[in-house]
Amino acid sequence: MSSQTVILGAGIIGVSTAYYLSQHQDPSSVHLVESSPELFSSASGYAGGFLAKDWFGPALAALGALSFDEHRRLAEEHAGNEKWGYSSATCVSYAASAAARDSTKRGDDWLRDGTSRADAAPVIVDSLSGKAPLWLRRLEGDHMELIGDEGTTAQVDPLLLCQFLLQECTKRGVKLHHPTKPVSVSTSENGELVGVRIVDTQTSAETELPCSRLILSAGSWTGQVFETLFPKSPLQIPIRSLAGHSLVLKSPRWHAGLESNGCHAIFTTHNEGFCPEMFSRLGGHIYFAGLNSSTLPLPDATEGKAATYSESLMQLRNAAKDIVGLGEEAENDLEIVREGLCFRPVTPWGTPIVSRIPDEDLGSVTTTRPGAEGRVFVAAGHGPWGIAMSLGTGIVLAEMVQGRKLSVDVGGLAYDVGKARLYSN
Repeated sequence: MSSQTVILGAGIIGVSTAYYLSQHQDPSSVHLVESSPELFSSASGYAGGFLAKDWFGPALAALGALSFDEHRRLAEEHAGNEKWGYSSATCVSYAASAAARDSTKRGDDWLRDGTSRADAAPVIVDSLSGKAPLWLRRLEGDHMELIGDEGTTAQVDPLLLCQFLLQECTKRGVKLHHPTKPVSVSTSENGELVGVRIVDTQTSAETELPCSRLILSAGSWTGQVFETLFPKSPLQIPIRSLAGHSLVLKSPRWHAGLESNGCHAIFTTHNEGFCPEMFSRLGGHIYFAGLNSSTLPLPDATEGKAATYSESLMQLRNAAKDIVGLGEEAENDLEIVREGLCFRPVTPWGTPIVSRIPDEDLGSVTTTRPGAEGRVFVAAGHGPWGIAMSLGTGIVLAEMVQGRKLSVDVGGLAYDVGKARLYSN
């Protein structure tokens, strides 16, 4: 196969798709287009990197398991523990007091209210059996319990994983166009999709990429990109954003000498008014987040890394000192390595779109090449599970695009016109 394939969005979903596409077609016929001046400057580089195998509902269960197993396989094949910090993870629910333990606050849906993704964990509770993280500040009367089953959760550094996948793609011959943004599609005399026009955001130079297969994987910006390219389409791609601030910390209580027992994922509550999530990573870092908002405005994709909000960062710092540090009254011994704000793409119904868009719904484009030689696809809206679902999505989307048998059924993630219109009104 040598159909020219253009992927709009070079985040974790885009580079994963390019990685698996390029295993089955001429890599030089695969094009990645990224508009941000800094690669992986949103959720792909600033997310937590937590992986789970069976924390998903029916529509996502098979894809979640496929992706988790592929994360493990890829790490074993390419020394992922060294290159992108792949490690098994022990998941812990922590309550700092009896009142916190008995609270129902974390029962709300993570995507709707920005609480804890641990609400999705299977009901498997076990004693810690000496597996408690030493970097967590313990209090008298607190309570800890394992959630999830052994071998079903893991941890990566998503930025390093993205960089590995992109490096592998470009080594094979995949073309990266960066920083460029798509501005229009080109059609033949009979209305068939033949190209995508892109503009260099630094020089304003325009280029036309030959294109018969088009994939939109631009994260929270996917709906905007679709509207730009297909302004006459009656469809809306209802991808919204869930903003999340985060810190990457170093603690004297988490270092290489403690990594032999694996990493930890800690889910808790705090009096700052949000539900912190903490993930220890290989290399001595602790990712601290959980302060999310569905109302922060989505920045222009061409602006790169989003500016953080000082009040939100202060909330995170205070909570981190209280939970991971030595407490409010003691000197702070935590080092802040990085602060960030990312925008996770979400759908109103809570599951991603991994789907072909029918030709008749493209508006100005009346047709694409028949069969696996053409078509337009969308892959976005993975919410807090973008990193976890990335490799499985890349595998299945590549199979879908190239007309091969799908590894798992993702029919439940198909674009639903009726549902999209319901939530768009």
